[in-house]
Amino acid sequence: MELVTVFRAVGSAAAEQAEEVRDLLEEAGLKAEIFTSAELGVASGTCEVRVPADQAARAEQLIAAHSEEVERPLNTSHELDLVTVFSSDAHNAEMEAAAVESLLAANGIPALLVSPGPIPSLPYEVRVPRVRLEEARQIIQAAREAGPQAAEEAAGLGPEGL
Repeated sequence: MELVTVFRAVGSAAAEQAEEVRDLLEEAGLKAEIFTSAELGVASGTCEVRVPADQAARAEQLIAAHSEEVERPLNTSHELDLVTVFSSDAHNAEMEAAAVESLLAANGIPALLVSPGPIPSLPYEVRVPRVRLEEARQIIQAAREAGPQAAEEAAGLGPEGL
């Protein structure tokens, strides 16, 4: 049975929101399941609600109607503002920024790679939510201190791993 994602939430309230949507759908007689980032194909920090493909249209209608009924207060705190944790305009900046973004994602920190695009004089940056900035800095520092040998060993690429 093919399942289709009809709702996706991210952040600290993602699980609660997904449970609310699942309950709404089940009360309407639909079969709904929650998938978390523990499952393959679900992004880190994300919860999804999936239903059988033949129930997707009805589920989307119910969710839309429910969303109009429920007014959620906007989160106006600055904790989720994106701040720069890495910046470089060196010759290898793109590769280094991609490595930093991957490192943070592997440690459960949402990160955004900002590319200068066609303007080569601007740096590549990696940004994280302000509330996770210090944690991201610590992870980057630990990786730098461990050096490239630690990364190779973790990936099984050391002399014995070849």
